[in-house]
Amino acid sequence: MKRIFWQLTFFCLAISGSWTVSARDKDDYARSREAMVASQIVDRGITDPDVLRAMRKVPRHLFVPENYRASAYADYPLPIGEGQTISQPYIVAFMTEVLRLKPGDRVLEIGTGSGYQAAILAEIVKDVYSIEIVEALAKRAERTLIDLGYPNIHIRIGDGYKGWPEKAPFDGVMATCAPEQIPETLVDQLREGGRMVIPVGREGAIQRLIVGIKRGGRLKTEEAMLVRFVPMVGDDR
Repeated sequence: MKRIFWQLTFFCLAISGSWTVSARDKDDYARSREAMVASQIVDRGITDPDVLRAMRKVPRHLFVPENYRASAYADYPLPIGEGQTISQPYIVAFMTEVLRLKPGDRVLEIGTGSGYQAAILAEIVKDVYSIEIVEALAKRAERTLIDLGYPNIHIRIGDGYKGWPEKAPFDGVMATCAPEQIPETLVDQLREGGRMVIPVGREGAIQRLIVGIKRGGRLKTEEAMLVRFVPMVGDDR
């Protein structure tokens, strides 16, 4: 039986308060992060040491609104404003692992959102190129990532369907939002032998998480699990 993971859509939230975190809070969050990795990630079969290291290191609570920080390491997605979510931790780890990344790789991410997935990728690869169509989210994520010291994450405000052609080819492509069909532009920007992970399906319906590898100029795909993500939005869609 296929597993079903839900990426629920929420409406815009007001974000207020300081980003300051006390030493005691940092310790509490660190313990929560370790527990998250042990129970939600390792126990579900994620074994890549680089993915586990990144999940243990990146402070997920700094990527969610302050009023949701107590739930930052819980086993479900959370709203981040503008009708978008931060993905369930297991989904972040799974999608990262299936790309089989190496330290020198360059990855294209479609859907920056909070910036958390980009930070996980940036702990593993050389460069992350992330595209977000919602300007407010892109700017907020960029500030967070700069504050946390990620010079290897490059953010563009724009249409993810178009990709980032001047930086192609990419060793990996990840989409954290769902088109109804895999965009050929993204396949074209993936190098030969590169890997892609992308949810595919209609808005509001259960979608298929597709993992593919580019062989002979075409994407050879398989279905990993059933999911529900927010839709991929383009300038003319």
